[in-house]
Amino acid sequence: MPTHGPDVAARDWVLAPEGEVAARALCELLPDGARVVASSEPKAVATVAPAGRVMQDQRFDEVSRVEAYDDDFRTQRRAYVEGADHADWEAREDVVRRFEAGVAEHVAAAGGRPVVIGSHGMAMTLWLTATVGLDDPGAFWAALQFPDAHVVDLSAGTVVRLDGLSP
Repeated sequence: MPTHGPDVAARDWVLAPEGEVAARALCELLPDGARVVASSEPKAVATVAPAGRVMQDQRFDEVSRVEAYDDDFRTQRRAYVEGADHADWEAREDVVRRFEAGVAEHVAAAGGRPVVIGSHGMAMTLWLTATVGLDDPGAFWAALQFPDAHVVDLSAGTVVRLDGLSP
């Protein structure tokens, strides 16, 4: 979990101490020798940093948006991943396009090694929906944990929560 509040933009949030502990536990489950990349947002970088050297790539940043800091954020975000348009939110097609370009580049550069991407719920959900066809993007997004990890097999078109994390 990040530390957060209305005075700091979501993209600038950092991990809370319990988030740092959870990130270390998560990274113990990640494959050795992986190419590790994260969005440019501090909380994403810190989540995968225990796995080793992290390359930052803005294409994995969360959806750009103007969003009120209030209790309704979950409703707004879920509606967005389910297809609702919100004024001043990045177009879903643009998110998918940039995320896909980042995945393609890092998978190619990894030369067959696993790729670990530290990203964010909405951006990842949109990309997975476009790539593997999530049946219920809203439910997938709502079920994401902090932190969470999924194994994505692009050739098989599957997404499975990483073993060792609670369901």
